[in-house]
Amino acid sequence: MLKTRILMRALSSLSRQNSNSQCLLPNGQLEDALVKMSTVGLELDFRSYDSVLDACMNGRAYREGQRVHSHMTKTRYPMQVYLNTRLVIFYVKCDALDDARQLFEEMPGRSIVSWTAMVSGYSKKGLHSEALGLFVRMMVTDLLPNQHTLASILTSCAGLYGLQHGMQVHSLSIKLNFESHIFVGSSLLDMYAKAGEIHEARKIFEDLSERDVVSCTAIISGYAQLGLDNEALELFRELYKEGMTCNYVTFTSLLTALSGLAAVDYGKQVHCITIRSRLPFYIVLQNSLIDMYSKCGNLIYSRRIFDKMCERSVISWNAMLAGYAKHGLGNEVIKLFNSMREVLKPDCSTYMAVLSGCSHGGLVDEGLRIFDLMTKDEEVHPEIGHYGCVVDLLGRAGRINEAFDFIKDMPFEPTIAIWGSLLGACRVHVNVSAGEFVAQRLLHLEPENAGNYVILSNIYASAGKWEDVMRVRALMKENTIIKEPAISCIKLGKINHTFHTNDRSHPQRKEVEAKVREIYVNIKEAGYVPDLSCILHDVDDEQKERMLLGHSEKLAIAFGLMWSSHHGNIQVIKNLRICVDCHNFAKFVSVVYGRELSLRDRSRFHVIVKGSCSCGDYW
Repeated sequence: MLKTRILMRALSSLSRQNSNSQCLLPNGQLEDALVKMSTVGLELDFRSYDSVLDACMNGRAYREGQRVHSHMTKTRYPMQVYLNTRLVIFYVKCDALDDARQLFEEMPGRSIVSWTAMVSGYSKKGLHSEALGLFVRMMVTDLLPNQHTLASILTSCAGLYGLQHGMQVHSLSIKLNFESHIFVGSSLLDMYAKAGEIHEARKIFEDLSERDVVSCTAIISGYAQLGLDNEALELFRELYKEGMTCNYVTFTSLLTALSGLAAVDYGKQVHCITIRSRLPFYIVLQNSLIDMYSKCGNLIYSRRIFDKMCERSVISWNAMLAGYAKHGLGNEVIKLFNSMREVLKPDCSTYMAVLSGCSHGGLVDEGLRIFDLMTKDEEVHPEIGHYGCVVDLLGRAGRINEAFDFIKDMPFEPTIAIWGSLLGACRVHVNVSAGEFVAQRLLHLEPENAGNYVILSNIYASAGKWEDVMRVRALMKENTIIKEPAISCIKLGKINHTFHTNDRSHPQRKEVEAKVREIYVNIKEAGYVPDLSCILHDVDDEQKERMLLGHSEKLAIAFGLMWSSHHGNIQVIKNLRICVDCHNFAKFVSVVYGRELSLRDRSRFHVIVKGSCSCGDYW
């Protein structure tokens, strides 16, 4: 008995020492305890087993925990539900779900904690079917789920029938009076947000009796993941003023929204807050900062964070590669990709970013070489998205026939996105016959997409086929297809100013129009020649020039010159692809007015300095 008491005290001490450890105990202390345990034999009691299991659990000491389990079995220790449950929890924490499930099935009696441990283990590993199956089995018994069970099973309410299953769990939580519990409420709003039901998620959030960092982060993340970036930002500001506690996940979710808004000023503030708060710079937060800065057009900051990282994951490299690709810096993409291969294995997302960078940078041969490299990689296999990148690569380079041949040889059926990129290439290179063929495919696949009609109309207009232009426009009218209006935004101070093509709604429209005409005169003296091919109407040249001056990005640039600092960067965001004439317009403005311009359109960034664009005039 004295040996047992000594061992029990030692194990209790080990459990306390190791409560925050993620590895084996130092100096072999756990090993010594296990040796002593084997010498005690049958004299070991419940508290000793509980203590040594606690030490193994805290240290994720899988082999040592197996030895404790084996000792219990050999000594035929009468296993209560509690110790069996502790063993199940131990195996779950060690990611040994098969061992946990085997023990669980052999248990003569199970508590709600046992069921919850297994459900939670499967949910955390993404094994949603297994988790739901166990939950249904549990409901057949006399046991009722507690708040932890409900919170765990809601994590598995995902996929095709996720919302349906989640609503059933929601009804059960109401019946059991757990709906407003912080754990259950947070899981419910997260489930609804991921299912796209953000209004239901917000209602649950508002009804919570108390809110913690998890629930606040879940609702902000929900808005951000659905692209409701302004709503995510406004909610964060509201909650932050109320004293919300933030962690690195909160800021990561917020940075996702700021990336969508290209709100670099807010992004810098978040960056500063994380530094002042002395938050641990987890890789996921650094990755989000890299992504935010690159999507806001500041690759220098992105690279600075990337270079200072103590540890980089594949996602870190991919975020930096995607940033360079979005800016059309194909050579930088290749250089970084080669550096990555020296230290880390590329994944599917890596190849997607690299192929996209080659496509946007006009590096056709490099892109084809890298795709060939990927096809020979035994661990990474090309997916439909990679084939789409190669089609885009060939199409942008004007190699339309090669793109068609590549599509014929693909092991996949071409998607709408692949046909769409090829149609865009036909527009740029004015390939009427190929454009008609691709457009017919797209009009059959998605007859309500206005973009396909518009691009086909543009192809005909570029070729001077005005009767065909009228036919396409008549077809759009007949099918009530409405073209998406061009919109450009510029932020001055804390106010976003929005301009539409030929805008008549802005309160300073007369001053802006006058400024555009002034700029037009000045840059024409410097050699600017309007590209009239960008006007797709059968009118005379003088009218085409007037129509060009009404493009939304020109209005936004003029407004920026009127009211921004004389030396600051002018940043414009457009919802559609920038036209060739507006691109040339911006280049001449950068020379004549000595300003740097950042134009972000639907496809990429254009950073224009002294008449030169980062895209190399290839986009």
